[in-house]
Amino acid sequence: MNLPKSIEINEVVLRDGLQLEDKVLTIDEKKALFDLLVKAHIGTLEFGSFVHPKLVPQMANSGEFFELISQTAGQLKLIALIPNLKGAKNAQEKGVKKVNFVFSASDTHNQQNVQKTTEESLEELKEIVDYCKEYAMVLSVSIATTFGCPFEGEVKKERIHWILEQLTPLHIETITLADTTGMANPQQVYDLISELKNKFPEQSFNLHFHNTRGMGLANMLGAIEAGITRFDASLGGLGGCPFAPGATGNICTEDVVHMLHSMGIDTGLSLEGLIEASQKLQQLVGHVTPGYVLKAGPYDRKYPVPAAK
Repeated sequence: MNLPKSIEINEVVLRDGLQLEDKVLTIDEKKALFDLLVKAHIGTLEFGSFVHPKLVPQMANSGEFFELISQTAGQLKLIALIPNLKGAKNAQEKGVKKVNFVFSASDTHNQQNVQKTTEESLEELKEIVDYCKEYAMVLSVSIATTFGCPFEGEVKKERIHWILEQLTPLHIETITLADTTGMANPQQVYDLISELKNKFPEQSFNLHFHNTRGMGLANMLGAIEAGITRFDASLGGLGGCPFAPGATGNICTEDVVHMLHSMGIDTGLSLEGLIEASQKLQQLVGHVTPGYVLKAGPYDRKYPVPAAK
């Protein structure tokens, strides 16, 4: 396998991970989880989103939460998801310096998510680019349903190429390609990423996988083979899109780190610290989370031999 020496993980549990939960965490509860993630050496964190609180009530306190954690964030990169220009303005008013604009490759999913066509979101993005330049905000972009849409099915790779052709002249720092409802397979991932990296060699890519059909980590390996070294992951494997039927969690951070470390790939993260944070997460949300390592322990855990009967 063609393996890199290191992989960067962008933790999304406080945004994507919590947005489908029935329980809305308080700022203090989010802060307790944040502190444990910092203890585990997380370097990049998507802490929340500036969406309408009636649509995603779990994110309603994102602004106040940012004001709290930004005081002690240090070198930690704090990113807010925004669905539109208004979201960018609301983030800027709270002092957020890094934002991630999301839209869908699928028109149908984009209509469900932000009530606009893909083309309309691309037009709005140009305004967001100008706004972020004016206020010295770093802008990244996520393309949802890159590998398939729950409403339309297959998303042609030619459409993804076309979208990238619209984005690259805007000099977006990082473009995330998202498998929003876990429809990708490793061969598809490898083929598309290889094509895009060849066609757009100067563009930085991040990948966002969901484990809806149990192929999240396999898809991650397909992306690594194609040269990707930056991925989103969610503590405990929580998450999912509120506007997509059958949505389930992201690839699980502690499972990802466990896999990478066992393969000799560095992440800079503490697996022990992530397991501690994942235990706290289960307490906060009040149910068992989908991740595996929290249940089984790391591969090198040694169990005592049962006494002879």
